[in-house]
Amino acid sequence: MNEISLKLNADDLILQALREDMPGEDVSTNAVMPEACAGTVDLIAKEDGIVAGLDVFARVFMLLDAETRIEFFCKDGDAVRKGQKLAVVNGDIRVLLSGERVALNYLQRMSGIATYTHEMAALLAGTGITLLDTRKTSPNNRVFEKYAVRVGGGANHRTGLSDGVLLKDNHIGAAGGVARAVQMARAYAPFVRKIEVETETLDQVKEAVEAGADIIMLDNMSDVDMKKAVELIGGRAKTECSGNVTRENIARLADIGVDYVSSGALTHSAPILDLSMKYLRPVSREVES
Repeated sequence: MNEISLKLNADDLILQALREDMPGEDVSTNAVMPEACAGTVDLIAKEDGIVAGLDVFARVFMLLDAETRIEFFCKDGDAVRKGQKLAVVNGDIRVLLSGERVALNYLQRMSGIATYTHEMAALLAGTGITLLDTRKTSPNNRVFEKYAVRVGGGANHRTGLSDGVLLKDNHIGAAGGVARAVQMARAYAPFVRKIEVETETLDQVKEAVEAGADIIMLDNMSDVDMKKAVELIGGRAKTECSGNVTRENIARLADIGVDYVSSGALTHSAPILDLSMKYLRPVSREVES
């Protein structure tokens, strides 16, 4: 994330997180540090993984005090190792203490998602399959979590409901069938929008193909039925496999023949990457002669 992206998409969310953590004042910090004092603290990796969210981490402190300075020794997407120093943060000790938890929450969460995504993408390497995320994200954190998926080597599905047409089971039920749902979506949506249909049976797959769906999702189908579905579609639509896809079972999908595999686990089940701010110490300012 660059500075423009942060200002447009993230600053308000970061400020909300800071207000949640500090609705009035930071009582602990104000008790032991009643006045400004320059200090420095190290950012340390406590386990191996892929780092993501360094700009967001920095932005937390910059929003509290624009004079904060951070020196990074890695960049988003880098593999980091346990014990590695990732950055040094310099600024008012009160800011370093008050911003620590929010900054780490973002960085640990985003790095965890990037690490999990990287591991899952590696299991599909060489297959030509694109690994996708879903909308199963933490409320108000989607912009951060989907960015972390990209850093980890995955790709984003829809960012939100306005991005594209995805006719799921309840949409199909509301419309009265697959063909009718596709027809109505084609008439309503801008012509540049692709139409994806979620299917659960081979009969629905056939109906979606005949209705002219651009993408057909094979949701919670058996491996045997997915292979039959891919043959039935015959390249007339892109294919996406979905449904309880995790790091433990994704490898079995490599030879199904689908174009995409989507996994909600990338964002809802990835553990955090353990990171810590350590060794905070005051620093004396140089006195001008």
